[in-house]
Amino acid sequence: MGDNGSMPIDDQLSAAVDVARAAADEAADAGTVGDHLRAVEDGERLVSHLFGCRKPGYEGWYWSVSISRAPDSDKVTVNDVVLLPGDDAIVAPVWTPYRDRIRPGDLSPGDVLPPDEDDVRLVPSWSAGDGEEQTEDRFFAREVGLGREWVLSIEGRELAADRWQDGDQGPESAIAQQAPGICHSCGFLVSLAGPLSERFGVCANGMANDDGKVVSFAHGCGAHSGARLSRSAGIQKLPLPVFDTVGVDEVEGF
Repeated sequence: MGDNGSMPIDDQLSAAVDVARAAADEAADAGTVGDHLRAVEDGERLVSHLFGCRKPGYEGWYWSVSISRAPDSDKVTVNDVVLLPGDDAIVAPVWTPYRDRIRPGDLSPGDVLPPDEDDVRLVPSWSAGDGEEQTEDRFFAREVGLGREWVLSIEGRELAADRWQDGDQGPESAIAQQAPGICHSCGFLVSLAGPLSERFGVCANGMANDDGKVVSFAHGCGAHSGARLSRSAGIQKLPLPVFDTVGVDEVEGF
């Protein structure tokens, strides 16, 4: 909102406050144009008049009316009227692209979320295995791809493994901490194929919380195939009642 200081402000345009206010009043809602704040030199024979804004919810904003005149002409022309935020104005946060805002579970039926062209989690299937300590040959890489154009890169697999290991299906979840056994020894665990098969499987126990989900071998829950009720949790024999209301009293003579 400061002067550019490159040239003296045009006296005629600087004095045309009434022309600028009339343009602002015409463009704005009634009563929303406040006091004249200042005139700013934008260029040769180009000046902006700034007015305070009284519009509710726009504290710190101002109206800017740009005016100009032709050389050797006294006619003032209004170029535009805009409402702009000042240094202390309340403005909307910077736009965040949807890709940076979306979270797991946000997709609805019909939504499409294509990967980035340079997504580090994916590599062409013919190059799968490149960079590993024990690089597999290209024939095996094509078999891993199963005809797919793209497959998980090494970094993509590591990201997935870390996410699963640290999530609710990992060893640190509360249910796993109190489980009678780990998933690796559970009969309901279905093995995976591929590079992640050494650390994860899929739960196939319909009564378990994680049925149909990828679980860490170190995860566990109370529905483990080897779980047994403790003696304290079994059926207990109750002591005889203090006052017998169940038995039949024997009475002499009958």
